[in-house]
Amino acid sequence: MEIRPTEFFQTLGHPQRIEVFRLLVRRYPDVLAAGEIALALDIKPSTLSVYLSALMRAGLLAQERRGTSLLYQARIQTMQDALAFLIDDCCKGRTELCLPNQEALPLGRFNVLFLCTENSARSLFAEAILHRLAGDSFAAFSAGTHPAIEPNKKAIEVLLANGYDTRPLQSKSKAEFRAKNAPKMDFVFTLCDQSANEDCSVWQGAPISSHWGLFDPAEVCGSDAEISTAFQAAFETIYKRVDRFVSLPFKTLDRGSRQKAVDDIARL
Repeated sequence: MEIRPTEFFQTLGHPQRIEVFRLLVRRYPDVLAAGEIALALDIKPSTLSVYLSALMRAGLLAQERRGTSLLYQARIQTMQDALAFLIDDCCKGRTELCLPNQEALPLGRFNVLFLCTENSARSLFAEAILHRLAGDSFAAFSAGTHPAIEPNKKAIEVLLANGYDTRPLQSKSKAEFRAKNAPKMDFVFTLCDQSANEDCSVWQGAPISSHWGLFDPAEVCGSDAEISTAFQAAFETIYKRVDRFVSLPFKTLDRGSRQKAVDDIARL
């Protein structure tokens, strides 16, 4: 679609409207109900309805109905059109003046950070799996926005049952990876909705980020067998995603193609 520049920038110029859009970008490709957005951002439903309408008029959101619910998703194409307008129209195509200097992704070893709330199960699964599959191509890390004291015992059981060494695994704070001497990340993935809702960090080096959200097995109630099954299912989903990630042809993909590829993995 062709953007209407004045309406577009006025819409994003409102502090709470832009927070709604940023949340939906962090959760992309997820679609969110208005109630979930309101809860995550602590906005009254009536006020949020006004913001959502304005964002939709500006072409920044897509809306779909599922049953009785209206769901919203960020329209990434509109943001791409806005960037094209700024570069091609405002800057007259002079990319050397208008584009920020971005470091190219290295062709060697990539640093990958998996974020969750407690860093006690899903993100530890991802760290352990990537460490095993990575070879010399990736360095795997994980952290939590509100880390637990220790890893979830059931998660450790599942890793041990699948033949993983759990001794190096511990629950860590994302603050460790924002320190000046921390390794610079090339990829950052959120694995739970809460961490994606909360994490507004601007990471050093502008790593490629994506939301690979999936259910929390720790919230499953039932027999020990049912809980074990839930943790194993989460492990298998994460394994499938990480396995696809390490198989991507990074040397032949530009940054935009890499972003699309990791976003697509979230649908597995």
